[in-house]
Amino acid sequence: MKRYPVILEREEDGRYSVHAPDLPGWANFGDTRSEGVANIREAVELWIETAREAGHDIPEPGTSVDYVSVAS
Repeated sequence: MKRYPVILEREEDGRYSVHAPDLPGWANFGDTRSEGVANIREAVELWIETAREAGHDIPEPGTSVDYVSVAS
């Protein structure tokens, strides 16, 4: 099982936009954080399935996430 990082961004309307940077062209939304994650999981599974059927290579997860602390 591979673990692809996803980026969640809270929009002004409270919804979340979500994308998987290692799989270009895919993004999704959710009314809640958990819905956004569930939606992007489904999108990633579909992306991989479609790429396999077309004979394309599946990219390895490569994006990493880290945080920095700053004085506010």
